[in-house]
Amino acid sequence: MPELSLADTNGILRQPWIHPARSSAGLGWDRLYVSTQAEAPYRASFDAAGTHLVILHLDGPVTVRRGRHQVAHIPAGGLFLHPAGRDLTVELGGKLRTVHAYLPDSVLHEAAGGPVGLGEEVVVADPLAEQVMLGLDGVLRQWTPTARTYVDHLAGLLAAHLAHRYGTAVEPESAALSRTQLAAVRELMEQRLAEPLPLAELAAVAALSVSQFTRRFKAATGETPHRYLMRLRVEHACRLLRGSTLPIPEVAVRCGFSHQEHLTRVMRGRLGSTPAAYRRDHP
Repeated sequence: MPELSLADTNGILRQPWIHPARSSAGLGWDRLYVSTQAEAPYRASFDAAGTHLVILHLDGPVTVRRGRHQVAHIPAGGLFLHPAGRDLTVELGGKLRTVHAYLPDSVLHEAAGGPVGLGEEVVVADPLAEQVMLGLDGVLRQWTPTARTYVDHLAGLLAAHLAHRYGTAVEPESAALSRTQLAAVRELMEQRLAEPLPLAELAAVAALSVSQFTRRFKAATGETPHRYLMRLRVEHACRLLRGSTLPIPEVAVRCGFSHQEHLTRVMRGRLGSTPAAYRRDHP
């Protein structure tokens, strides 16, 4: 397995407000990537990474906001956990020194003895995880190649502890919406074709989280919710173009498109035809 590097992180450590002190870059660590740094206050969004992120706060307390609704005051020794595969929007309310550890799924699954995920967690106190993270930072401070086995043990211990204490069940890839759930979701889509329809509202109809809903919807339909909704909007637009004399801009608005050009672009991409040509060819 190749060494983990900055390329395996979600991009936080590349930002100009991060002032690195030391990291595992170039040390050949293939079970985790570790970095210690000072961070200035910021608010930013980051794409999902293939690694689980564990942040140990060396200072505090400091206010951290995740997304729009989760706000926490994390003391020194507190942890911020973010799972692999999920985008992150975060706001740091003050200056802070941190240790970051990035763990791939394979290490977490190996430690847990099977598939397991991590939730989005803010932990005020976890003495064991804190000591392991400090141990990893200590290795960075006084690195010698003979410490490689020790690092591997620490990575395994951290992964096992995280999986045991914060692990979440991983639902099968084949899990799909039930017929009842899909019918309820489609009914809402059809009722709200002309309006913005956030994923959260669709997920609520199915009584699922947004991430669960998105996976199960695609398993049931073969399409993402957005693509499925767009198909329903185009189908409705075609019915109006065939069966009414409404002006094309009005058809676009009634079907949830922002303007005639938006409808034209989507219909050309999906049907190879413009609204005017479709109406002409389907009198």
